[in-house]
Formats: sequence, structure tokens, C-alpha cells
Amino acid sequence: MTPSTTAPSAPKYGQMLGPEANGILVLEEFTLDPAAARKEQHGFRAALASVALTMRRILAFRLLIAVVAIANLPLFLLSSGWEIYAVSLAVVVAVHAAVSWLNRHEPRLRQRRMLELHLHRERSDNYRKVRDAVKYVIDTPARMNEQLYLDLLAAKRVALHLAHGTVALLDTSDDAAWKVRIIRELPRTA
Repeated sequence: MTPSTTAPSAPKYGQMLGPEANGILVLEEFTLDPAAARKEQHGFRAALASVALTMRRILAFRLLIAVVAIANLPLFLLSSGWEIYAVSLAVVVAVHAAVSWLNRHEPRLRQRRMLELHLHRERSDNYRKVRDAVKYVIDTPARMNEQLYLDLLAAKRVALHLAHGTVALLDTSDDAAWKVRIIRELPRTA
């Protein structure tokens, strides 16, 4: 190092690569089990699809209840006779019962699907490695988005935090162990 240049500040995490790396900082490096990752990728997608399907079914049921309730109003107002009033009253009672049932059971259904997803996450060693590395490196919230893990397995290069230029790279050249590097490009001073 020459006396005219200043020493770069030591990074908070990771190790500085040599000058040939052009200011790339390796924040975290770990390996994934490829066989487990291939198997888990389908499981994660299935768990996410299951949660989304449950939410869509609940929404469809709420829309059906609303349509029945709205369709009942013209029946009640435009008709005469006690039979129509009895049918209309039965529809109102059925709508009220359906909404009450849905309000009581929706949190349980949602919680059950989210618990399945959580258990799937916690059984995955690969997922925990990625989650812990990301939490440690860029201080993301405790619950990492499952999509990051799936994107990493699918795209092999994922931007984690665009403001800082943090990227996760997946090296699949070795079939026995995939290497993940979380890197950040350091800004160069002019």
C-alpha cells in the first residue's frame, strides 16, 4: 500500500476479496444440499399454493354470500304475498348464519394453512441456512419471504436489497453441494 492511498475501512460483515474482485464484498457463504433443495422446491410451491387457494375459497364464499344477500332485496321489495316474505326471511337467516360461521372459522383455516407452511419451512435445513444468512447480513425481518428461497433455486441470482446492491449467487457447478454467496458491490470513490 502506498502512503498516498488510505486503507479501506473494514466491512462490518464478510471478507474483502482481493483487488481482482473489483470491490466485491462477500457477506456470507454457505452450501446447500442439492437433492433436498430440488425436493423442497415443489413442497414450498405446494404449501404457498395451498395458502393462496384457501384465501381464494374464503373470498369466493364471501362474494357468494354478498350476491345472495343483494339478490334477496329485489325479491323482498318487488313481490307480494306471505310466501315471498318467508323465503326472503329464510335467505336473510341463511346469510347471517353463513357469515357468522365464516367469521368464526376463517381465522382457524388461515392459521392451519400458515402453520403447515411454517412447519415446512422449519423442516428445511437449506431454507434455515438461507434465512439465517440473510438475517445476519442485511438485517431483514425475522420472517424471510419464501419467495426469496424459491427465486434463488430457480434463478441462481437474486437481488436481496437493491439499495445496497446485495445479491445472492447460487453456484450449481458441483452436483454434491451447491454454494451460495451473498455479495455486495462496494461503491468506488472517484
